[in-house]
Amino acid sequence: MGMAVGLVEVLGHPPALSVADTMVKAAKVTFVGYEKVSGARLTIIIRGPVGDVKRAVEAGVEAAKKIEVLSSKDKALFLSATVIPRPHENLEAITKTMQFSSAMEQFR
Repeated sequence: MGMAVGLVEVLGHPPALSVADTMVKAAKVTFVGYEKVSGARLTIIIRGPVGDVKRAVEAGVEAAKKIEVLSSKDKALFLSATVIPRPHENLEAITKTMQFSSAMEQFR
């Protein structure tokens, strides 16, 4: 496919939505979905050209780090991030949330 995958993991739905919005505004990428990892941990998944995905992930990480944590018992909202430049077709075949759907076509 030649399209990179970018992933940013955060704590909570509001930060996830903010990060996803920042990422799609930062570069020519498509938000393909998110995965609820456990509890309030969510991973935002984007696809696009390698350079654009790198820029979008960097912007998403910065956005997550800027979100204020309101409770002293809460942790940082940004958890992790990675870019996979050209995922192997086997990885794409079994990871459904990394795939484009027809509903996303207008945003590609």
